[in-house]
Parts: sequence; structure tokens; C-alpha cells
Amino acid sequence: MSRVITSHTNPLVKAVKALHMRKAREESGRFLAEGLKIVTEAVELGHAPKILIYGREAADHPLLDQAREITYDSGGQVIEVNREILEKIARRDNPQAVLAVFEQSFTPLAMVEPHTAKVWVALQAVRDPGNLGTIIRTADAAGCGGVILVGDCCDPYSVEAVRATMGSIFAVPIIKATIPEFIAWRERWPGSVVGTLLTAKTDHRTAKYEAPTLILMGNEQAGLPEELAALCDVNVKIPMRGRADSLNLSVATGIMIYAAGE
Repeated sequence: MSRVITSHTNPLVKAVKALHMRKAREESGRFLAEGLKIVTEAVELGHAPKILIYGREAADHPLLDQAREITYDSGGQVIEVNREILEKIARRDNPQAVLAVFEQSFTPLAMVEPHTAKVWVALQAVRDPGNLGTIIRTADAAGCGGVILVGDCCDPYSVEAVRATMGSIFAVPIIKATIPEFIAWRERWPGSVVGTLLTAKTDHRTAKYEAPTLILMGNEQAGLPEELAALCDVNVKIPMRGRADSLNLSVATGIMIYAAGE
């Protein structure tokens, strides 16, 4: 049977709400995911919720039955709550009827096997969680091997980033590396390393991509720093034909992923 909680001051509710904060996520190693679709994606990929929370309106949904069963079997908690608590946890007036807490998962840089995919993505100092989540989703759609976060990046397990992945956070390996670690590791990369620069001379459509290709993208504002641009076998540009002089990071990364994967 599900446990019923009706008070938003309950310690478990407070602990789940706290996962909106990076400090709480880092200390617990957990994160919050919203929506039955994302929870179902997680379950299908072998990720059992540590805590499954649902509103009464979702109680009879067959997909929720599956998630409840897997949560019980793995030793997790299943909680039924009212709409007020869902709103408090989600920090939204129109919350999803199903929320879940999962364990975070990072792949060590040393465990990356380049030849398992044609394209990989590395992001340096990405700041916007919506961009990061969208890139993870695009990497999943394109069959990339993983997303490497270089330097001081935003948290891929923030609520905003997870929401933008639409479930791909459970399908795409996420790797973290300091800049020195990445520089040392790049020396062993067996294919092309391709960066993007506004000052580059090579069109991204004419560049030669040797698989496995590592696409290296810089920060939203500053772009790729010189020390990382120098690591690339080639730096390319995406031509701008209108008045805008640059693209959103997630859009530019998507273009590069598919260019390298052709």
C-alpha cells in the first residue's frame, strides 16, 4: 500500500523540495524528475525511483502501477499526496501528477570508450540548464555516445535541465571533467576533435569529420576559450545569413552533432 502524506511540513516532503537546490542534490546524490512520461522512461531504462510521489488523480493509471511495483521491488518509497503538496514540491501552480526522486549517475572520464559511438559532445562552462537539457535530448536523438561537461558547468540534474531532457537524462552517459583532466584525456582521442568559433574560416559543412568525432562547444557568452580551441583538429563556423550574428548554444550544438554524424 502507498503511504499517504497530507502535510507539506512532513520531513520527506521537505527533503524532496530541497532537491531544487544544488547543495541538496550534491549532498544526497539524488535529483527530482517530473511527470509520468519521464518516470516511465526511467523505469524502462532500468532506473528505479527512490521515492515515487503521485496525486490521487493519477492513482489508477496503468503506467503508474508499473512504476509503483518497480519502486516497491527496489526498496523505494511510494507516496500519495494532495495537489497542494504537489504544487509545493514542484514549485508550480499546475504541477505534474507524478514526481520521482532518482539517484544521480556520472560516468568516469576514464571509462569513456570513444568507438562505441560516431559522435560525442563536450561542453565547456555551459551555464543555462535549459540549453544543457536540450543538448542531452538532442544527443540522445542522434545516438551520441555521451555528453562531457568540462570545467564549471551548470548541474545536469537540476529540475530545469532534467525537464528539458524529456527523459533523455536516463539514456545518455554524463561525464564530468576539469579543464586539466580534459586536456590530458583529449590526447588519447582516436578521431577528430572539432570546435566552433565565430572567427573560424572553415564552414561546418565542408569540414572533414573522422569518427569518432568529439564536438567541443564553448560557453553561451564567451564561446570556446583559446586553450580549448587549440586542442581541436579543426575549428569551424556555422554561417549566419541574417542579422543575428550567433545561434543559441543548444541549436548550434544540434547542427554540429548532425553534421558530424552524416
